[in-house]
Amino acid sequence: MNRPRRSYRYVGPADIKAAARPECGGRPIRTAAEFDGWVKERSATELTEPFTFVVDTDGVLRLAPRRSEHVACAGGDRVLSAGEIGFVREAGRWVAGEVTNHSTGYCPEVESWSAVAESLDHVGLGRPSAFTHEVHFRRCPDCQDNSIVREGYYVCVFCGANLPETWNVDPADED
Repeated sequence: MNRPRRSYRYVGPADIKAAARPECGGRPIRTAAEFDGWVKERSATELTEPFTFVVDTDGVLRLAPRRSEHVACAGGDRVLSAGEIGFVREAGRWVAGEVTNHSTGYCPEVESWSAVAESLDHVGLGRPSAFTHEVHFRRCPDCQDNSIVREGYYVCVFCGANLPETWNVDPADED
């Protein structure tokens, strides 16, 4: 699999990361058979909601219940993408019907879609052509909080400062 240029480290609260354990990460889904086994373990109610996902640095999709922390799903490690994913049945097969990069712990760029697409393609799951809901994250240069850009409005929700137009969430990862 081709790898995107950037991996993302966890940038959320330290206490949440401290609770994450590699052995308790999300279920790795490398094959159609692994996905079939995983989906059979889900209740009908659970399947109506999106799940937490990450794509680990090996390009493997990992799935966890929706209210799981992304860093726990990743076992505390860096990721190529993170967000929420919902599955639906279409023409007798499972497909990823809804996929978003909404992860306030990793704040991945929209460009991380390529890692998600590759992981879903590798498993043989149908998918949309891009995130069905794109989230744009920025770190405020004034207060240093991470913000979500809403409706193209690049202003920090915490202090009102202008936000940069390019991704800058991880100060340790800046080029």
